[in-house]
Amino acid sequence: MDFLDNLNGFVNALPGAVAEGLIWGIMAIGLFITYKLLEISDLTVDGSFCTGGAVCAAMMTAGFNVWFAMLMAFLSGMAAGWVTGFLHTKCKIPAILASILTQLGLWTVNMAVMGMRSTMAILAVNNDVMVAMVFLEEVALGMKPFFYHPILTVGLFSAVIIGLLYWFFGTERGASIRATGANVHMARAQGINTDFNKVLGLMLANGLVALSGSLLAQYKGSAEINMGRGAIVIGLAAIIIGEVTFGKLFKNFALRLVAVSLGAIIYYIVIQMVISLIDVDAQYMKLFSAAVVAVFLTVPNLQKGKARHKKERKEVQNA
Repeated sequence: MDFLDNLNGFVNALPGAVAEGLIWGIMAIGLFITYKLLEISDLTVDGSFCTGGAVCAAMMTAGFNVWFAMLMAFLSGMAAGWVTGFLHTKCKIPAILASILTQLGLWTVNMAVMGMRSTMAILAVNNDVMVAMVFLEEVALGMKPFFYHPILTVGLFSAVIIGLLYWFFGTERGASIRATGANVHMARAQGINTDFNKVLGLMLANGLVALSGSLLAQYKGSAEINMGRGAIVIGLAAIIIGEVTFGKLFKNFALRLVAVSLGAIIYYIVIQMVISLIDVDAQYMKLFSAAVVAVFLTVPNLQKGKARHKKERKEVQNA
């Protein structure tokens, strides 16, 4: 009976897990730009994610429109990315250390934005929010039209972002950013300003991360100073799960971004499954997340090693 109750709870919580996965998927897409395209280990995301939520909450509390608040959140994330890029390219600080310094400074900035409070509320009843957890129940009960459903809203929003990124990275500037990540020395030899591309990539990535943070603050009903803690782990999990699961099917750049978003959804469904069915204490989720990332990072390497060993053995047999 307990299992059936847990299963029922999991099924009921599934729409919320998918909606939250879609929101975190936008953050993971931002991380994909730095981790996969630029091959930069950027830890700024733990801070810029909260910055987006804090700026959005502060702007909406001050009476600004939700779309303007989200735009300002996006720009605040870009500013954080610029700081990391400046420290890395101009001050010659290693990228991972530069991002740690920015992340550290953002903690104080985020507190200041929220009026030196650790939490700032964005209540759906008092604000015209784009997405909210309460909309899940209200749509199910018929209190709101279907297009208010968070899965539909965030899904369409993610599709627009993926479409815009697909267009941008197909332009000359976008292609030069990808070339910078593929081979920085060759790109520089071709006359590409690699430092500018690194800064621009970091700005775009952290802008998307902050935008995701603004959506999560609306969805949860508040911005919280620690809401970005562990974001790098969730983002990496989404990227790796997406690659391992859909890597052989999705070769197109746009589909690779879709895979990242799907990876985030799968991650949150698994998390919800563990919490609901196995009845694991939520305090163990950080350890579980780290283990998931470690496993999904290890499996592809083992597969590559196995394939290489098989190829070498075949060559020896044919010799």
